[in-house]
Amino acid sequence: MNKAYKFRIYPNKAQIVLLEKSFGCARFVYNYYLNKKKELYNEGKTNLTYKECSKDLTQLKRQKEYLWLNEVDKDVCQKSLRNLDNAYKNFFNRIKKGIKPYGFPKFKKKSGKNSYTTSSTSVRFEGKYINLPKLKKVKCKGYNEIQGRILSATVSKSKSGKYFVSLSCELQENEYTRYHQTGKSIGIDLGIKDFAIFSDENQGTVQNPTFLKKYQKKIVREQRRLSRKIKGSKNRSKARIKLAKIHEKVANKRLDFQHKLSTKIVKEYDLISTESLKVKNMIKNHNLAKSISDAAWSEFARQLEYKSKWNDKIFVQIDTFFASSQICNVCGYKNEELKDLSIREWTCKCGVRHDRDKNASINILNEGLRILSK
Repeated sequence: MNKAYKFRIYPNKAQIVLLEKSFGCARFVYNYYLNKKKELYNEGKTNLTYKECSKDLTQLKRQKEYLWLNEVDKDVCQKSLRNLDNAYKNFFNRIKKGIKPYGFPKFKKKSGKNSYTTSSTSVRFEGKYINLPKLKKVKCKGYNEIQGRILSATVSKSKSGKYFVSLSCELQENEYTRYHQTGKSIGIDLGIKDFAIFSDENQGTVQNPTFLKKYQKKIVREQRRLSRKIKGSKNRSKARIKLAKIHEKVANKRLDFQHKLSTKIVKEYDLISTESLKVKNMIKNHNLAKSISDAAWSEFARQLEYKSKWNDKIFVQIDTFFASSQICNVCGYKNEELKDLSIREWTCKCGVRHDRDKNASINILNEGLRILSK
């Protein structure tokens, strides 16, 4: 089993300079060979393989104008080439499967995500420091949580100016403690007003924390201040970082909330059934787009899925078009009038009074059990 650990590092001034050079080299190599691949294709519809790019890179590093590529860890450039190769493979695989958009590789920008990956050969912990290639000892936080054998390390920089390292580790069966089996099942209906409505009466509902809405005024204020700054000035850079910190805080709060909730659910239930939502289609509704994006249902479902897999639990997603809200969970009668989202409660022909979302969560659980029983 592979598991990733991400924690913050605190490089000194000299290490920051080397980190920025590493980010620049990784970005340059990716863009240089992407451009070369495009030019060759336009000329004769040929392509450069990873090995051919690697050989050419060795020659490139020997040229006077590109000697600066040797100042960083050698794995930085090689991993960047590998990322480009994987991007091309993913592009052609999507074409074969007919998955749109196809996602042709794009040039990396300096203002985008800054990161690079290195191998694990010299990555090790020494007290409160992590030893990274070329950087040597870098102060870090959260190193006590690391388990397993380190496979690779990815160093990244957030838009707020913080540095992080992500370690991909391989864990053996005896190194990972799984949650106990409880024999309980649960259906989850995801919403906007209430983030999650559970089929289990003991759980009730979880309100949507709406983190973005709470910080909306601060975001608008900082965006207005940023727009007034002169491009390229130090004041604009400071304003940009202030805005990035607010967005980062919102993202961290949302992620923390979802991790705690998903861990609690996986710990208490053996079978978890949720609805499969087409978020990309849903956000086309401009009245609800911001609220739907803030809820981040896809990320929550992703967390439930991989945590269930880690702990030998069952996670199932029902079909998008299953009418969970319209079907009575007692007699199976389908009420077509419930296509109107303003109807929150209704009485079935069998006499049972339903709460729209609670009824949906029970139907989601029943449908999940039916799928598994096939």
